[in-house]
Amino acid sequence: MLLIWNRPGFVEELTEAERNAIFGEVDVIMKELTESGELVGGEALAHPSQTRTVRHSAGGAEITDGPFVESKEQFAGYLTVDCDTPERAAEIAASWPDVRRGCGVLEVRAVMEQAGTEM
Repeated sequence: MLLIWNRPGFVEELTEAERNAIFGEVDVIMKELTESGELVGGEALAHPSQTRTVRHSAGGAEITDGPFVESKEQFAGYLTVDCDTPERAAEIAASWPDVRRGCGVLEVRAVMEQAGTEM
């Protein structure tokens, strides 16, 4: 799984031409992954202001608004890919526009099988 992390609001700071270029690059990557059969799925996530965080507290579960993570980047979306090697997944992540343009990072994580023995 490729976890996409970027700074909320960075897209709104771009010019229309820059936004079109980034989304065009994403479209090319998605087409290539679809054609190669490596794309399993993926979704963008709503703005972090729509987030609810649930934590354990002494009185049970505590629910708060927002992620409130001490980080410049927030979890923005994910892609699930089916690759032959972890290196191929990292190669795909390195080609992502957010990474190449320095406005985000992608985290590459294996998805556990049902038995969960990979962890």
